[in-house]
Amino acid sequence: MSAVWQFLGRRQGHDKLSAVDWIVYIYLFFGFLIIALPVGWIALNSVKSAFQLEKQDLSILPSDFNRVARATVYSDQGREIFIINDLPDWVLNWKDLRPEERAARNVPEFLASYEGRAFYALRSHLGQVPTQVRALIAAQNMPEWLLRYPSMSATARQDVDIEAALAGRSADERRLLGEFLGLAPYEPNRMISQILVTAPHPETGVVQNYAVPKFDPSRPFLAARDATNATSGVIRIPTETATATRTINPSWGNYIEPLSGKAFGVNVNFAACFTNSVLVTLIATLLTLLINSMAAFSLSKYKFRGQTMFFVIILATLMVPPTITLVGVFKAINATGLSGSIWGVIIPGAATPAGVFLLRQYMLTIPDELIEAARMDAASEWKVYWRIILPLALPALAALGILSVIWRWNDLILPMVAIATTKEAYTIQLCLLEFRGEHLSQEHYRLAMTMVSLIPTTLVFVFLQKHITTGVANTGLK
Repeated sequence: MSAVWQFLGRRQGHDKLSAVDWIVYIYLFFGFLIIALPVGWIALNSVKSAFQLEKQDLSILPSDFNRVARATVYSDQGREIFIINDLPDWVLNWKDLRPEERAARNVPEFLASYEGRAFYALRSHLGQVPTQVRALIAAQNMPEWLLRYPSMSATARQDVDIEAALAGRSADERRLLGEFLGLAPYEPNRMISQILVTAPHPETGVVQNYAVPKFDPSRPFLAARDATNATSGVIRIPTETATATRTINPSWGNYIEPLSGKAFGVNVNFAACFTNSVLVTLIATLLTLLINSMAAFSLSKYKFRGQTMFFVIILATLMVPPTITLVGVFKAINATGLSGSIWGVIIPGAATPAGVFLLRQYMLTIPDELIEAARMDAASEWKVYWRIILPLALPALAALGILSVIWRWNDLILPMVAIATTKEAYTIQLCLLEFRGEHLSQEHYRLAMTMVSLIPTTLVFVFLQKHITTGVANTGLK
């Protein structure tokens, strides 16, 4: 830490900060913010719950309000809206639970502690209506077509006698069947989560609890409903008088579930994707260093006809956008049978023109006398390359290796061309696309796994950046 503070406290040599010092520190400060703020935003949002992200909660920390449930129940008397207090979190977040988490809950035992309209609302919310209808039809030997009635066409419904099937049923049975079949006056009951706030009543001044759909401090009033069900109407309370309690609740499951292959709604194992990316990056980087260094050695230390032309052609490929060559790369991968394999990602990019140029320029700085002396000692060309050129070109090789790791780790286009049809071979970047589909968006998983994908390249860059600066700085001295 002392070295860090010594670096940050550097000046131009004066006792006081000069204008140049102020400009440099301001520049560094804003540069740090530009880089750190997006990463910090992703990190904080990666531990927020799916519910908090879906509601576009702009709070900085992964927290949530204390909540209650607003239920809507239909009956012969019409629609009833009321508040249910003190429900456990797993009930409020029932729709976000995985199937195995739902199966672990004893829902019938939980429902047994409720009755009346609260029971009807919770029964629908927890998905128990179809289960109880099937049990009722089997126990009472009722017609099997009742289970198909909600999906029947209007013509098919005319061929069945629904009233005769419901005749002689008790009020609770008719209600259960009416909710399942969608018969008037019953409709599917609903229950949603709302924020619990405390505020004085706008007329009486009595402090009490209210349920509000959204707590927005920028609005002058909140549409609230009495949480004690003293009144079923909606009233407006001043926002400045309302208080809501937030609790810090990081969702570490955003990291654990994808890495363990238990992410709901996602058909890929992120741990396998991570392993694939590691293999692709390491193997491709080693091949890149080997092939590029050989090409650079021949272009820098050998004299042959067409040498300049080959070098110009290699440099000219830098001017061709990668998207132009995608069709050719796709056909080559299919023709060689590499489609669906990680080798289809590794081999096409094994040689890079930028790497050849970087290493060639560095190898030009290596004295030719060393090579001639090795040849006079009967060293083979391979030994010259392996024992002399590679050790002396280590700074440039380290710089190219680090850049290759970053390029390969973050590559998306080539994996989409080579392995998009084989999920077992997916790399990290393809896996991140799986967390957002047409009908299901798992942003909490994608943000968490984005943070995981940043770790390797960040560590490589932080601990090996000196090799990048050394290799690039010494390139092109000749």
